[in-house]
Amino acid sequence: MRFVRLINMKKWIVTIVLIIFFIAGCKNKKQENEKTEKVNKRNLTITIKNAYNDLFLDSMAVERFITRQKLNDTIAGELRDFYDARNYEFAWFSTDGLAQHAMAFRSLYKYADDNTAENKALEERLDEYVVNDSLEINAKQPGTIKTELQLTTRFIRSSKIIYEDADISPEQINELIPAKKSSLEAWIKSILDNDNKLDEKLESINEPYGLLKKQVRRYAEITTKGGWPSLPEASKKIKKGKSYPVVALVKKRLHITGEFTSGDTSTLFNDDLENAIKQFQLEYGYKPNGVISGQLIVEINVPAVKRVEQILVNMQRMKWMPSAKGVTIFVNIPEFMLYVRDGKNKLFDMPVVVGKEGHNTTMFYGDLNEIVFSPYWNIPKSIIEKEVLPQMQKDPDYLVKKHMEIKGEVNGVPVIRQLPGEGNPLGKVKFLFPNSFNIYFHDTPEKDLFDKEKRAYSHGCIRLSDPVKLANFLLQDDKAWTPEKIDSAMNSAQEKYVRVKRDVPVLITYYTAWVDENGILNFREDTYGHDKKMTAKMFTNAL
Repeated sequence: MRFVRLINMKKWIVTIVLIIFFIAGCKNKKQENEKTEKVNKRNLTITIKNAYNDLFLDSMAVERFITRQKLNDTIAGELRDFYDARNYEFAWFSTDGLAQHAMAFRSLYKYADDNTAENKALEERLDEYVVNDSLEINAKQPGTIKTELQLTTRFIRSSKIIYEDADISPEQINELIPAKKSSLEAWIKSILDNDNKLDEKLESINEPYGLLKKQVRRYAEITTKGGWPSLPEASKKIKKGKSYPVVALVKKRLHITGEFTSGDTSTLFNDDLENAIKQFQLEYGYKPNGVISGQLIVEINVPAVKRVEQILVNMQRMKWMPSAKGVTIFVNIPEFMLYVRDGKNKLFDMPVVVGKEGHNTTMFYGDLNEIVFSPYWNIPKSIIEKEVLPQMQKDPDYLVKKHMEIKGEVNGVPVIRQLPGEGNPLGKVKFLFPNSFNIYFHDTPEKDLFDKEKRAYSHGCIRLSDPVKLANFLLQDDKAWTPEKIDSAMNSAQEKYVRVKRDVPVLITYYTAWVDENGILNFREDTYGHDKKMTAKMFTNAL
């Protein structure tokens, strides 16, 4: 009997174990199905007609990449989720090349120094896409596909470190990269939506972003009320002291945006209006002379809706602004200004000259690590071919007159440099932050350029209005380099390289709308047309 009871007990135990395994198996199967459903849930609302970028991946290309790169399950799952949410739209490329946020992320990644593995081959390919902006891009190119997926993998991995303090989830991180065009109204609603958790978190770690967000609300309210009327063109400059019909209209217009605070509505050009115009001119990058000019009317007449678009475009760029840490040099290209900051505190600033059209100064990050006093100018091959060689054919003594010398030959093109000293376009000093674009800061003998309001004249490098101040600042902790010695080295006509004790981050940015340290909203001209391209990508009803 006892034996029979043992047999029955074992049967019960086996049955219970089988039931447990069956339940666990069902549960695991359910979890697998849920996981599969999550991974394979594609956002089919994104199409070629409404996509932010106009290229789409083959989903199998992602699977092949995961296999070849031997990505772990977590990264592989997040990569699939990322592209499912975009319906496999490219994140970093369109047919016209690298997206602007690709360069912004690259700068943020390097600035953050997040200790993720650096991929030298990827960096070289990114350089090639930037330098050769005429490269044809399509969704079938293996190199483009690999670069796209490697950038996304880097983004997934590094974002966990970059945005650690904001506690942004993987799903929210993916929203940093636009996937779909929307109407202006939808963009405004998404930014001001109280349930937008990503936006709240970005504000918590990104003060410039939060300040611009407040301006979206302000300008959206202005557009809701009808914006402002367009003023007649000014045929001549109008100054304080006389009455003109247009003056009353200017007062009304500037009252809407807050520069003119008086309740006066007369046609008399008075002190209050002059002060308001000066304030407006400062906000838009003009010399504050208080005069109504044709150019001023052009700026005044830009519709309020267009200004909202401009703010939203720059908010997209602001998402990639690194958190302030230590001493950093910022150059804002459309503003033609350089800022030296220590954390959030501005130490000093200066006007700069940036690249002219066709020689656009690239947006990127670098570390300033070396100063060159009394530099030679090693003339770029493109300038030698387009400018120097034709002049040499016209005048056999051209090189002697310009203090230039030939140092060799490469592929049939002479290697030419200009001697230090008077007439050298680099002036008396240059500042190096190694990069693939051969861009650096330097002095210039053409000081009159800094008197101009729009300063895009260089071949791509950045000319400084006060290089002596920057040199003294960078060497202030080096007792061997007193201000007197710096001055002597700058005027010695003997090239001298000096390492700085601590590398200083340099960020080249492109903001045409931002809020300054005084809380004032600033607008600038779209120097290189980057706003125009982004506007076309973002809005279904762009002006």
